[in-house]
Amino acid sequence: MSSKRTALATLLGLGALALFADPVLAQGYDSTTEELIRSLNNQLLYMAIPITVLVEGILIYTVWKYRNNDEPKPTKENRRLEISWTIATAIVLLVVGYASYGVMANEYVSTSQTEFDTQNEDVVDVEVVGVKYLWEFNYEGENVSNQGTLVIPNDTDVRLHVTSEDWIHALHVPEMGLKQDAMPGQTNTIVTHPTDEDNYTLYCAEYCGVGHSEMLGEVEVVSQEEYDEWLDDQRNGSD
Repeated sequence: MSSKRTALATLLGLGALALFADPVLAQGYDSTTEELIRSLNNQLLYMAIPITVLVEGILIYTVWKYRNNDEPKPTKENRRLEISWTIATAIVLLVVGYASYGVMANEYVSTSQTEFDTQNEDVVDVEVVGVKYLWEFNYEGENVSNQGTLVIPNDTDVRLHVTSEDWIHALHVPEMGLKQDAMPGQTNTIVTHPTDEDNYTLYCAEYCGVGHSEMLGEVEVVSQEEYDEWLDDQRNGSD
């Protein structure tokens, strides 16, 4: 009996650890994109833990109960049991599919949607160009270009049009939940909405040659006032 209790306590402990580890580490979100992705992850985790505990609990109980059975009998068909777990599995898959679709089809997550509220004048459009081995940022309508550092305003929709000048790269800002391929002759658009003023490291997530490990950049999320001042400084500096 003590062994069974120990096994059950271990399962419950591991489940609780997995359940609370992510929210403790998260300490808030840096963009709407990250929030959507992490929220989906948490929802799936909440579903997976009780299922895991149930299945593993039954397995451990069965192994323990029949550990000394030297003459096992063949299993018999149990139609009710088979129908029950088939229905339960279908329900789980439907719930997971519904939750996943709600996030993956969202305009802040979907990588296939290139149109995003084009009538919204507050959207900041930036062309992101991968060039071995650096990143170039061209601010559409502002006559401003920059290398290495992407400066964007906080609490504003930002649309990144990602492409490449030579071969395949990949823009990746893990802390903001952003990732998109940069391909020659093709533009892929991602949309996000920063929610925290901070600095983040931008990586190339696609091996692109000998300088791949050095193809780093920085994302600076600043207030709207600082962003406007930065644009003015860039324009004045380029004259």
